[in-house]
Amino acid sequence: MSSGSPSGSDSKRQRVLPVPKAAANMRPFEPDSSIVSDIIPSPNYGERNKGRQADMIVLHYTGMPDVEGALARLCTAGTEVSAHYVVLEDGRIVQCVPEAKRAWHAGVSSWGGEDDVNSCSIGIEIVNRGHDWGYPEFPLRQIAAVIALCRGIMLRRKVPAHRVLGHSDVAPARKKDPGEKFPWHSLANSGVGHWVTPAPVVRGESLMLGTISDAVLSMQQALAKYGYGVPLTGKYDAATMEVVTAFQRHFRPARLDGVADHSTLSTLQALLASLPPEGTADASK
Repeated sequence: MSSGSPSGSDSKRQRVLPVPKAAANMRPFEPDSSIVSDIIPSPNYGERNKGRQADMIVLHYTGMPDVEGALARLCTAGTEVSAHYVVLEDGRIVQCVPEAKRAWHAGVSSWGGEDDVNSCSIGIEIVNRGHDWGYPEFPLRQIAAVIALCRGIMLRRKVPAHRVLGHSDVAPARKKDPGEKFPWHSLANSGVGHWVTPAPVVRGESLMLGTISDAVLSMQQALAKYGYGVPLTGKYDAATMEVVTAFQRHFRPARLDGVADHSTLSTLQALLASLPPEGTADASK
């Protein structure tokens, strides 16, 4: 924020956003949402493959110390990364890529047996320093903006609630965002995302790294049925542990240990039971 600005949240809302040099030379486009406050075009996008239409929303955090660096990375040619939207801490919403185009936000990822997540999704970056920079709480004003933005996209694109996901869901081996502090329950209360009250953490038998059993295979099949990319081997290997940790980060954040305890398994079964009939993935077949 420039020196001499008045203090308080209103001044933050009025702060002029830095526009990367490359974006300043690009032709602006019409925003897809009426609640977009700024257009900062990114050159990093392409066409959706095979005419695929977006029917998924993937939420990220920027994971950088400040919004200036995040916008520069998302809107500068050569970085090979972008998102359709960026939601600032003060609730402002920046659009960088038109929804009809394929932004480069998900990277190597999969969901429901589909491995070109970028072609079937809208990517939303939420300004937050992330785990490597202290991982602060998400401000209420910012979450309210995320909810409003997602609700509009869901209506326009006919995105079902269970296809509003986190980056860690579609790339569990690589990503933690938006992380365990993200208030998924608040979004679900407003009709954004799929949620059930997590089963309480209690002592009892658990499946864990190294276990080989039919129970492990059953859990892997359940995770795959929900949409996660998990090997169906019956062995609780490192890849399975990463997926279980990602599931906990989203749906059972009270304990992130990659151990499939009663709470984790019960929460997973409750989520599956509450999906619409067409909501399960085919990856478990």
